[in-house]
Amino acid sequence: MSKVVDEHKRRAAPKVSFYIIVTSDSLYALFKRGEKVDDENGALIAKILEAEGQIVKGRSIVPNDPSIIKQEIEMVVDTLKPDVIITTGGTGLSGKDVTIEAVEGLLEKKIPGFGELLRFLSFNEIGAAAMLTRATAGVYKKTVIFSIPGSPHAVELALRRLIVPEAGHIVAHVRS
Repeated sequence: MSKVVDEHKRRAAPKVSFYIIVTSDSLYALFKRGEKVDDENGALIAKILEAEGQIVKGRSIVPNDPSIIKQEIEMVVDTLKPDVIITTGGTGLSGKDVTIEAVEGLLEKKIPGFGELLRFLSFNEIGAAAMLTRATAGVYKKTVIFSIPGSPHAVELALRRLIVPEAGHIVAHVRS
């Protein structure tokens, strides 16, 4: 590692607060009907973050609706003020996959390297199908947002290899 990167990492926030937003029409429908919701990805993200000593301020489930996704992000940023929001789901290529478009419509600064690195890491594991991996990251009102696919493997890869190791570093930059 370079001296500059070492110095930046020394100034990184030791603990980061996170909020998790799961985008899923089917899970949201169960939630609205008052049925038990088995939110595997939200639970997996929370488990990884907590095991790493990070703070999880909460999590929610929203439908694949760009206006609702944006409203949820705005509400969370304005009321709970987490350092980082992670969205999972709604990143595919079907018509109902709108998370990336909703999130990118809010971002004031983008972190293009996040999606590039996630696709690179995915390519090393699954080959050319990694090009279908849509992911984005950026900053909205001094909150870092990572949008990741909804597969458990993508969640593990993104959190363990990219988000957790660099979240404190990124948050320190955003705060400066």
